[in-house]
This record gives sequence, structure tokens and C-alpha cells, in this order.
Amino acid sequence: MKDQAAKKIVCFGEVIMRLSPEGHKLVQQTGQMDYFFGGTELNVGVSLAVLGENVQQVSAVSDDFIGEAAVQFINKFGIQTGHVQRNQHPNGLYFLEVGADVRPSRISYNRLNAAFANIDANAIAWKEILKDADFFHWTGITPAISENAYQALKKGLEVANELGVTITADPAYRSNLWKYGREGRSVLKELVQLSHIFIGGVNEINEILGTDFGYSDDDFSEASKTLIEQCASIKKVFDKVRTSLNASWQKIYGRAWNGESLITTSEFEITHIVDRIGTGDAFAAGVIYGLGHFDDEKTLQFGNAACVLKHSIYGDANLSGKQDILDLIGGNTGGRIKR
Repeated sequence: MKDQAAKKIVCFGEVIMRLSPEGHKLVQQTGQMDYFFGGTELNVGVSLAVLGENVQQVSAVSDDFIGEAAVQFINKFGIQTGHVQRNQHPNGLYFLEVGADVRPSRISYNRLNAAFANIDANAIAWKEILKDADFFHWTGITPAISENAYQALKKGLEVANELGVTITADPAYRSNLWKYGREGRSVLKELVQLSHIFIGGVNEINEILGTDFGYSDDDFSEASKTLIEQCASIKKVFDKVRTSLNASWQKIYGRAWNGESLITTSEFEITHIVDRIGTGDAFAAGVIYGLGHFDDEKTLQFGNAACVLKHSIYGDANLSGKQDILDLIGGNTGGRIKR
């Protein structure tokens, strides 16, 4: 597919604040923290907006100066926020200690009774929001947060299907989030059955289907075929494969099952990670962008390169431009200064 005009992309999910000590300090070592706004779906939206797409964020934030700051952050990327609700609950947040070498990063969340968990599902005008949209993106974090978030997402997926919108799903399963009474795996399978593009790998497929596929490329192909057999609406599966030597040194390549054959990319080695948060979201954004503008092979390459570049960017979202990503695909890994 030739490159063409910007796509309309709707992202639905929490806008969460991240608090993190400077550098690689522990919380107990510092009296101050940097903060960022992010969230899996918002990170995808920011990346896509930087790439020039027309993005709309659907969410709920606190009706105070924190919520206002969150909306201002989103707006500065040109993302539409007309359907971001405000309510009297506090904004969700999490604390991150960034790991180094053999010490892993650590995260503590505070989000289960936050503004997004209390979103008003009945107040979301999905038909208006999704009119003329090309893609609707969701992740497994959203339905795990609350009954309200689950009901809102399910309704959005139903409307998107009615309107012929392509639905991209990153159904990450987080067992520590499912606290409100629903069984996570069955909900995720239900929602994946309403989606078209699966952004995830063997871990996610095994969690959703209750299977035990291994991690080789052949296993990935078989797992993808089984997923498509049980969730017939899924047409393609995109995955990144990460090999962790330690918290600062990792290797990554992409693979995909396009319904007919296995596609893989070359492997990148990252030896000095600046920030790992949001790297999977960068991959998802790259895949979504590629689906709107490239063939399957280049789409996978674009997603993988976007993921790799995010490791060099501080904060939750990938701010790499299209040419930066294409340069990396083309083999420009030297890091020389661009003048």
C-alpha cells in the first residue's frame, strides 16, 4: 500500500501519571521525582500523532489541576480530547524505580479507584467518536481496571464493528489488576473476538486460550493459527521478541503471522537503555501506522524499529519521527549527529 493521507485513529484508555526518581535512583534515595503522563493507549496515540496521524483519545481524568495538566499534555501533540471526561476521583498514578544492569525496574500502581476506573460508560458517544475512523485501539489494561471501563470498551468495539472500523488489540493480561469480579482471560477472549489485528505473542495467546505453545517461530506460527481458528475476526498477529541479557542490555526482533505466512525482521541489540517504559506501545503504534501505509513486511519492520528507538527516549511515549524510524530500518545504527 502506498503512503497516503493521515488516518483517523481512536485510542481508549487511562491517562495515568508516572512518578520516577531521577536517573536510576531508588525512591528512598531521593527527595524529588520527575513526572510524565502516559498510559498504554495514550502512549500509542502520542506516537501516532508524532507520525502525523489524526488521533483522538477517549478517557476520564480528575476534575482538578492534575487532570487539566494531563489534558494539556495530550493537546500539545495535537490529539483531540473532546471526549475525555472529568470526574471527582483522583487521577491514576504509578511509581517507577528504573533498574540498571542486573537490578530490575520496579513499579507500584495506584489506579483502581481513580478517575478512569469511574468513567461513565453511558456518556461516551461512540457513534460520533468512531465515525469515519480508520482504526480503534485498545489494550488488556482497560477492561482490567473496572466494570465501567469494561462496559465502555465492549460498547465501543461493538460500534466499531458496526461502522467497519479496523480494531487493533494489545490484550496484555495483568493478573494484579483484575479486582472487581470478572475473570480476566474470558473477558479478553470475548473482546479479542470483536477485534481484527492482534498485537501480542505466545504469552498473550496462551493466557487467553489456555494453551501451552512454546516460543520458537514455529510455535508462534501455530499459536497464531489457533488464535485465528478460535477468534475468527482476527486476521493478522504482530509480535516483538525480547531477549534480556540484563535491565540495560537487550535484543529485539519482530515477527508476524499475516494469515498466510510467517514474517520476521532482523534483530537489533540495545546495549544502553535509557527508558524501557512504553517500548511495547511504540511497537504497537508502529504497526498501526504501517497497516495504514505499508505492506505487511514493512509494517513489521516499522513497528520493530519504532520499539527499538523508544529505548533511547526518556518518558512514556515514543517521540521518534517517521524518517528516524525509516533510517533505522535502512541500517543507520551509528548514532552520528544529524546536522
